[in-house]
Amino acid sequence: MIKGFRDFILRGNVVDLAVAVVIGTAFGAVVSAIVKDLLTPLIAAIFGKPNFSTLTFTINHSTFLYGDVINVVISFLAVAAAVYFIVVVPLQRIQRMRARPPVEVFTRPCPECLSDIPKQARRCAFCTTQVTPVA
Repeated sequence: MIKGFRDFILRGNVVDLAVAVVIGTAFGAVVSAIVKDLLTPLIAAIFGKPNFSTLTFTINHSTFLYGDVINVVISFLAVAAAVYFIVVVPLQRIQRMRARPPVEVFTRPCPECLSDIPKQARRCAFCTTQVTPVA
């Protein structure tokens, strides 16, 4: 049972996933810091509010921190945009460059000997059987 668990953990895709989660978490922290320390103050300078996280409202002695929600939404949009423009767009471009047009087939099998002959041939070069050309 322990051997099976060890084999599962050491499989390539599990290790790759763990590395991706760690890097993604670190990337999210960097983007959150950029949003909190650079973008939010820039947006606040435009709209006159120094920090979104202090925006609140109260209903029946319950405080709602909608400023934090604004910060998280901006962070999410920044992470999504960064992933899209840094990962998705370049990968799509690489896939388009690697895609090859379909190869046109210029041969067909001879009905008698099954050798490959040109589509426009009237006679098989291997068994000399007469065949009708294909347009």
